[in-house]
Amino acid sequence: MKAANTVFGLVMLATIGFILFIPGHVHAHCQIPCGIYDDHARVKAMLEDAVTVEKSAGLIAELAGKKDAQSKNQLVRWVMNKEEHAQKIISTMSDYFLTQRVKLAQKDYAERLQKHHAVIIAAMKAKQNADVKYAGQLIKSIEAISSYYPEHKHK
Repeated sequence: MKAANTVFGLVMLATIGFILFIPGHVHAHCQIPCGIYDDHARVKAMLEDAVTVEKSAGLIAELAGKKDAQSKNQLVRWVMNKEEHAQKIISTMSDYFLTQRVKLAQKDYAERLQKHHAVIIAAMKAKQNADVKYAGQLIKSIEAISSYYPEHKHK
C-alpha cells in the first residue's frame, strides 16, 4: 500500500510539474489526419498577421524620428508587434502547411514548395526590416498560395 501511495504521489507530482512548465503559447496543429482544420481560415489569419506587420512597419517609420519617451516606448512596442506577427506566419507555414499540406505526391509539388517557402522568406525579411515594402511582399506571397486553399462552405 505504501509503495502504491509513493508511485501515485510521484505521478501526481510529475503531472503537476508538467502542467506548470508547459509554455504559455502552445500552437497546437495536430499532425494526425483529424480533418478539422480550415486551411482557408489559416490563410486569412496569415493575411491578417501580414497586414498587422505592414501597419507596424508604417508606425515604426512615423515614430523613428521622435525623441520623447512615449514615442520611443511606442516604437519598441510596434517593433515587438511586427516581430510577433511575422513569426506567427513563419510558424503557421512551417508547423502546419509545409508539414501537412505540401506533399511530394502532388503534381505541382515543386511549385507549391517554392511558393510556401517564399512566404517564410518574406516573413523573415519583414522581421529584419522596418520598410513597409517588405510587408507588401509578404502579403503578396501569402496571396500567391491562397488559390490552393479555397473557402469551403460547411454543411
